[in-house]
Amino acid sequence: MADALTGKVARRLLPFLMLCYFFAYLDRVNVGFAALTMNRDIGLSATAYGLGAGLFFLGYVAFEVPSNLILERVGARIWIARIMVTWSLISASTAFVTGEWSFYLVRILLGLAEAGFFPGIILYLTYWFPAAQRAGIVGTFMMAVPLSAAIGAPLSGLVMSLTDGWLGLAGWQWLYLLEAAPSLALGLATLFVLTDRPERATWLTDEERAALIARMVEDHRLRPGRTAHLGDALRDPRVLGLGLVYFGLSTGLYAVGLWLPQIVSSFGFSTTATGFVTAIPYIVSAAGMLAWTRRSDRRGERVRHVAIPTAAAGLALLAASQAGTPLLTIVALSAEALGVFAALPTFWTLPTRLLSGTAAAGGIALINALGSLGGFAGPALMGWVRDATGRFDDGLAAVAVVLILAGALVLRIGRHTERDTVDAGRIPHERSIRRGRPRSAGWR
Repeated sequence: MADALTGKVARRLLPFLMLCYFFAYLDRVNVGFAALTMNRDIGLSATAYGLGAGLFFLGYVAFEVPSNLILERVGARIWIARIMVTWSLISASTAFVTGEWSFYLVRILLGLAEAGFFPGIILYLTYWFPAAQRAGIVGTFMMAVPLSAAIGAPLSGLVMSLTDGWLGLAGWQWLYLLEAAPSLALGLATLFVLTDRPERATWLTDEERAALIARMVEDHRLRPGRTAHLGDALRDPRVLGLGLVYFGLSTGLYAVGLWLPQIVSSFGFSTTATGFVTAIPYIVSAAGMLAWTRRSDRRGERVRHVAIPTAAAGLALLAASQAGTPLLTIVALSAEALGVFAALPTFWTLPTRLLSGTAAAGGIALINALGSLGGFAGPALMGWVRDATGRFDDGLAAVAVVLILAGALVLRIGRHTERDTVDAGRIPHERSIRRGRPRSAGWR
């Protein structure tokens, strides 16, 4: 019954959550495509574009922890709906920026509006799925990101090419307006689709609801070393360390993601062709992400399943900085994207093993907030290097070093956490529990 129940819950929640995240990510990064002509139209330099693209994350960070604490208090249904409606309206307003200062303002407001969406969903999933299944569940949910980029990249290129000049608006303006509309509709639908907690799941039978509640209580009992108080979580050096790891992953994700259309365009591709070529790294990543997270669940191991692809992504980015030809550059950037996307879902199983209750709401938000600063630093660094040298190579190499250091830090945090967890009560390893054989293990 357990597998059937998990499947029923997943079928109810994941497709809708993935669709929401698909458009959330699209609204966040379509600025990379808009920049192909927007920068010229409103007079943005590479430095100004990189700064503005990254300013999204300063607004995002500022409201991250409060947003997640509000979600914990009022419920996911209302709060996720609020987030999606406000971000869609602000994203659409980007169509009317006229220069660098209005661009900066809209990007900050967009970050404030979207703050709490992703960590809120990560927290929400902990209400419904036990830790042993969480990497695969989070991996399935996060497939929305590479799918959003893989589908959104050619779609964005086509929208800009086909709508340029309609009603006196440029193609990049139509891009913002048309791609914000689904987020608005989904935000309103959230009020009717999501259920805050298992106790309120009227779409489960009484037996299924009782079984799910009992399973989540047992999952919490098996992890007695977790921090439950917000103050302790915010002072825990492991939480801060995980924030630094996520900083590295976010730097690698957005330094490439927000500049990839311009990197590809610099090879001489048209706007439409740039869309299709830009999709290649994300098509590769979607399949690799799912396979890697399922491998992590099967083996019951987390730390190395984050560290290895993170460091590999850094090495791939070093290769991209030295590639020299369009083909080798795209291959190396595809390998970098595969590494980052493979690491991300399993990474988010680590804080939920440390934290519970209000500590989980605040701690997950803090990790996401600290890490999201990488979303500011990466694009801004790439823009500065582009203006200073006329090339992207040195910026890619600098981001590569950040990723490699993040991979090493995961291993260090994992060793410390394993020792602390063993001292706290020698929590049984997940695979041993499923097989009925107790075994002492730490956070793996």
